Parts: sequence; structure tokens; C-alpha cells
Amino acid sequence: MAATLAILDAAKAPLEITKVEIGEKVYLRGHPAGIEESTWNAIRQSKAFLKAPITTPQGGGFKSLNVTIRTTLGLYANVRPCASYAPFVATKHPGMDVVIVRENEEDLYTGIEYRQTPETYHALKIITRPGSEKISRYAFEYAKANNRKKVTCFTKDNILKLTDGTFHKIFEEIAKEYPEIANEHWIVDIGAAKLADTPEAFDVIVLPNLYGDILSDVAAQISGSVGMAGSANIGVHGAMFEAIHGSAPKRAGQNVANPSGLLMGAVLMMVHVGEPQIAELIHNAWLKTLEDGIHTYDIYKSPVSKQLVSTNEFAAAVIERLGQKPKILKSVRYGSPSKIQHPDFKPIKTDKKTVGVDVFIQSNETVEAIHSKIERLKGHDLQLTMIGNRGVKVWPNKMPETICLDSWRCRFMAAKKGSQISHSQIATLLKSMSEYQIDFTHTENLCTFDGIPGYTLSQDEQ
Repeated sequence: MAATLAILDAAKAPLEITKVEIGEKVYLRGHPAGIEESTWNAIRQSKAFLKAPITTPQGGGFKSLNVTIRTTLGLYANVRPCASYAPFVATKHPGMDVVIVRENEEDLYTGIEYRQTPETYHALKIITRPGSEKISRYAFEYAKANNRKKVTCFTKDNILKLTDGTFHKIFEEIAKEYPEIANEHWIVDIGAAKLADTPEAFDVIVLPNLYGDILSDVAAQISGSVGMAGSANIGVHGAMFEAIHGSAPKRAGQNVANPSGLLMGAVLMMVHVGEPQIAELIHNAWLKTLEDGIHTYDIYKSPVSKQLVSTNEFAAAVIERLGQKPKILKSVRYGSPSKIQHPDFKPIKTDKKTVGVDVFIQSNETVEAIHSKIERLKGHDLQLTMIGNRGVKVWPNKMPETICLDSWRCRFMAAKKGSQISHSQIATLLKSMSEYQIDFTHTENLCTFDGIPGYTLSQDEQ
């Protein structure tokens, strides 16, 4: 951060700098969020802020501050340009120029997890229609504003048919509104393989949160180094800029880290706040520094590297080249900030019916014993249709090879298929379970929306 601020100052960036502290030291001072109220106020009053890599203490009880900031401030779009700088930074993909647009508020990164039994842990993957629509539309708006030709969507909807399936479906709906921009979809595993092997096949990639986090690091690394790329977190009311890499506490204070990732984040920030000339001045000086072979340890490689430098020495080299442009690498030119419309969304109306309930229970008994207990329950009028374990149906017709642990999913439906059930019927069922000392850990209501099941079916369920 010190090196980046020195370059911004030398470039005469018209910024009022307010320094605040967040992260591990604040956690350890007794603030469980890792950020103080006064800091929230300072951030919310700024037009944009630049965040250095920060550390969240390992272990239970500490939620990622990066996630907290992004979700609290509604920074829903994470934009990570990943380009190669061959031949001055080693890469197998000299033509790479990919932008990762990552959904930033949802998915497993909500961090909602539970230990349900001694053997079983659950994490909630949350995908919403508004969140998917916002990020898909932003990706196409970004492509339009930056003269990009294609937007690719990565999901795993061959397995996650409701969550990733929704993300993919909405992407295709939004794509129809941008006929001038090509679009395509890849299953994330083969898409990741293609990205690692042939990144030139992609232009803009839009992904749910977890895949986007992983693959933007992959993209940055194969372009030359994960330490080179900056990141923008964009919302309706503010923006945060950072390096895409995380913190490395073992490297802190040694004057060896590459400041390029944070510096490129600062360049994105200058464009965002309406200072494209400053962004251009710094970016071209940085390219000239790379071209002159002045490199930090992470990218130093003979014969293209000429001088191994420290963090501060690298910053000084960039400052010395302010006003210069690269001769071999393509120089950058920034116009006015791209006008990207932040999409609104409207609530949708559907005919919702609760038709059943999944009750998760803890037991070390056999499935036959569990079924026998449930069959003895009295006072409720719901019908047991399935018992599952880790996503596999084990009653009726359990296969002897199936390994079962201590968390069981018991599906109860209305006696008449498709009939609506009430919350009071579910409460009566749970009361009966309690009376028979069946340890239920949580429930999931089974609903249809316009007659379509809003839940996954078991292997032979219809």
C-alpha cells in the first residue's frame, strides 16, 4: 500500500487520502467484525476506497472481512482483468486478455454453515434471481462499454440444477437483449480446463461467486503471476479496489512483495472516479518498468529480467518512468469512464404451494430402525415417501453397498399427491417426532412454484 500511494502521489492524483485500519489487528482488539464503526462511516462517505490485502484470523468465530465489506456495501460485481505481458513476464499464453466478472454477494460465500450432527456439516449455497440477473446484465454492459465481443457463462448446472441452473437460465435470458455480443455457456470443470489451456478462446467470463474467485486466480496466474492483477468491486452506491491476491503475512514488512496487483487496482479506481489521464500515466509507466526488466522476485526470470528489486525500488522505478510509454508492450489509453447501467429488478409473482417437508434427523441406527420409529408416529397426517443419506435414497430399497452416516433426510408429503399442506401440519409432525425422541436437526419446506417443484427429486421420484 505504501508503494502504491507513493506512485499515486508522484502522479499527482487529485485524491484526499484517509487511512483506516481493518483486519486482524482490529479483530484482536475485540471487534468481531474486524472493522470499527468509525471506519464504516469513513468508507461510506468516500467515492471509492483502495484496500490492501488483509488477514482474517484462522479458526472459528471470524467471518471474512472481504465478504463482509462486499455484501454490506452491495458491491455486487467483482471485475478482474487478467492479461499477459509477454515476453517480459513469463507465460505460456502471450495473447491472453480475459476479464472475469464474478458475482460478489451470494453463493457459498454468504458463509452460512452449520454442524448438524457429530459427523455432518452443512453449508448453504444461495443463488437468487435478482443477484443472477444483476451480474449477468453487468457482464454484458461491461462488454458493451469496453468493446468486448463475447460473454461466456460458467456453471455446474448438470449437477446443481436449481441454483446453478437458475444462474445459467437467467444468463441466457439476458443474453437475448444483447444480440451484438456473442454468448456461450460452459460447464465449469471443462471450462476451467479450457481456460487454463487456451485462454485466448475467452473474452469476458461471468460466474457465480465461488467459481469466480477460484478461476480469477487461475487466470491471473497463467497470464504471468497472481501478483500482477487488480480487482474492482462495483456497486450502485460505491466501489472498492484491491489486488486479486490475498494476504501473505509471512511476507509482510520485508519489502519484497510485488505491489503491481494493488497498483493495478488503483488504476481501475482512477478510471472509476473520473481520472482516466492519471490512470493512463501510471499504467504506461508500469508497463515501461516491466519492459525494462525491473522485476520483483515473483516474476524475476532470466534473460528478460534485468534487475531484481524490492517493493520500494519497484515503486521508485515506476515513478521515474511517469510520462513514458512502453515500446514493445501495447500502451494503454483510457477515455471517459465507461457508463455501465446498474440494473434494477422487479419482484416476480408465482403461485407457491407447500407440498411437503424434508426433516433432517440425527441417528446412529440403521435405516430400518429409523423407518420403524417414524411409522409409529401418531397425530400427524403426512406420508413418509423417502429416507436419504448424503443425497442418496436409502429407503425404500437401500443398496447394501451404500455407506450411511448419522444425518438422515426424511421426506414427508401430503397424503394426496400435489395437495398443499400447512405449517401447522409440519409443526404437528415435529411435535410427534419430539414426543418419540427423534432428534431432528433442521427442516426444509418443499414447495412448488407455478406447479414446478422447487426442490430436487430423489432417484426415482416423480
